[in-house]
Amino acid sequence: EVELAESGGGSVQAGGSLRLSCAFSGFIGDYAIGWFRQAPGQEREGVSCFSSYDGEKYYAASVKGRFTISIDNAKNTMYLQMSSLKPEDTAVYYCVNFPPYGSRCPTLDNPRSWGQGTQVTVSS
Repeated sequence: EVELAESGGGSVQAGGSLRLSCAFSGFIGDYAIGWFRQAPGQEREGVSCFSSYDGEKYYAASVKGRFTISIDNAKNTMYLQMSSLKPEDTAVYYCVNFPPYGSRCPTLDNPRSWGQGTQVTVSS
């Protein structure tokens, strides 16, 4: 069973940076893992995906160039480095497990399992 646990959320002023972490376990072989977020009153939105099948990284247009996904396999931890944060980045951020082979990474949809979420608040 895949387990995901986020940490690192908090409050920051616009233009600032935060790094989220996701400790993961339960994968056998390759995997596709990433981040979703949900802002108040809005639907959940795919943010980023990393596919270990081919090493590719995918980003939503709204965060591309500002957010960076990375993996430390020695620590079984995924990170989301968020820079140039905007108030519209305020949301609960979830670590997610995407379907096998990274098939849903390009479209950032249909995650299979979720962490508990961590709050990110960006003030103007």
